[in-house]
Parts: sequence; C-alpha cells; structure tokens
Amino acid sequence: MLTKKEQRLRRAKQTRIRIAKQGTARLTVNRTNLHIYASLISEDGAKVLATASTAEAEVRSQLGGSGKGANVAAAQIIGKRIAEKAKAAGVERVAFDRAGFAYHGRVKALAEAAREAGLQF
Repeated sequence: MLTKKEQRLRRAKQTRIRIAKQGTARLTVNRTNLHIYASLISEDGAKVLATASTAEAEVRSQLGGSGKGANVAAAQIIGKRIAEKAKAAGVERVAFDRAGFAYHGRVKALAEAAREAGLQF
C-alpha cells in the first residue's frame, strides 16, 4: 500500500519524463497546507532559474499577515510573480509540472495567473 505522498510522486514521474523529452523549461508547483511554491527549472534540469512562494517576506506582507498563504488568492499572486521572474530570466515558454497534484484549486489558480501574466504553456 502506497502512502499519499508516494502516490503523488508516482503520478509526477511520468510527467517529468515527458517534459524532459520536450526540452523546455519546467514550471514546477508544490503546495503544502500553509504555503504554495513555484520554481522555474532550466531545460536540462540542472539549474533553478527563478522561484516564488508565499513564504517570501515580500509576498507575506502583500497577503496581510501570516497564515494566509494557502488560498487561491495567494496562488494567483505567486503565479503572476513567477511569470514576471521568468520573463526577467528570458523564458517565455514552459512546461507546467503540477508534481502529481490535481489541476484544481490552488494549482489551477497559479497556472491561470501565470498564463495571464504572459507565460506560455
């Protein structure tokens, strides 16, 4: 019997293999009960080009205090922020890696906000 985390990682494995074959930068999302994190990883997977998360002090002040990093509004802020950082790093096209999480709620909100901010995937 697999644990919940092992099931999620098993789902993520095939996606990562497929993204590696595409040869594009990868936008990875990780969510916890308190925060949501987004990382932009280079084509070869060797380098993290940009990160954004609700754990950053600047974002926390935007959210108005602590304990508000685990909602859709916070995910939208992170989506917009990672898109801006990606453009600053010279990346326009990415492959969205939801890391085995369902494309729903916070993960979907982050993806849509990144698309609206000009990131293509």
